[in-house]
Amino acid sequence: MSFVLPDPFPPPWASEWEEDAEWGLAATLNLNGVKQTFRWIQPGTFLMGSPEGEVDRYDDETPHLVTLTCGYWLADTACTQALWQAVTGDNPSEFKDDPANPVEQVSWDDVQTFIARLNELVPGLAAGLPTEAQWENACRAGTTTPFSFGKNITPEQVNYDGNNPYADGKKGLYRKRTVPVKSLPPNPWGLYEMHGNVDEWCADWYGDYPQGPQIDPSGPSEGVFRVLRGGSWFYNGQFCRAAYRIWGEPGSRLYTIGFRLAPGQRPGPVGQEATRRADGQAQAERAGQAAGSDAGGGEKWGRE
Repeated sequence: MSFVLPDPFPPPWASEWEEDAEWGLAATLNLNGVKQTFRWIQPGTFLMGSPEGEVDRYDDETPHLVTLTCGYWLADTACTQALWQAVTGDNPSEFKDDPANPVEQVSWDDVQTFIARLNELVPGLAAGLPTEAQWENACRAGTTTPFSFGKNITPEQVNYDGNNPYADGKKGLYRKRTVPVKSLPPNPWGLYEMHGNVDEWCADWYGDYPQGPQIDPSGPSEGVFRVLRGGSWFYNGQFCRAAYRIWGEPGSRLYTIGFRLAPGQRPGPVGQEATRRADGQAQAERAGQAAGSDAGGGEKWGRE
């Protein structure tokens, strides 16, 4: 596909924008002095999932070609505590020593409330969560290896449990907590901490991948669990792979879980509106249920 410009550019919510020779277009939102930069991701085709020979892969990572027909904006970092607090006036996080730390202990449902408030504050933003396919495409950044950095990672590249490295990797630092966003090197598309630091909610319900090539997939139309991607500071190197999938109840709050914003998510099968429609019945069924706020939390999440 040829190079596709966002329409409009600059977007109406941007206070500043730039074109980087290496990373392409970027636009920055400024909300009461708190900034969040977004990268423009080009449409294209990539291999989603992991090849059968990848070390420590899971059966739900079935490789399949995915074509994303439209470009999309994606935050270059996980949402920070500073941005969350600017929108909500609150900070639910465990690791509060730096406002540049990613916000954590936020459920998928909490994130929907945050996004609704943010969109009210910033006309034209139309933010949502990325689909699982959009997320993996951006994480891979044109690569086909287990990580965007190559066949393995180190704690100098990714915040994970260095005591439990991937494959034949060497043991290294285990920080036992989050680090501020942009602390570690970006991937080839200028996106930071796509591997490790915090797991990131996606828009999709969790389910098996469809058979064969897909165009603009948005996940199952209904489900019980929402998808999380990327691994976290708490996890082994294996769980930070680009193809690794984890799931959680939409009400789960853990200090390993955050999210990354995607402005301009369109109505329909690719956008956030489809996700909200699919969530309606589940929201009603969960009414009155309290979400856990610690690492255990009584919530179902992870791999069974």
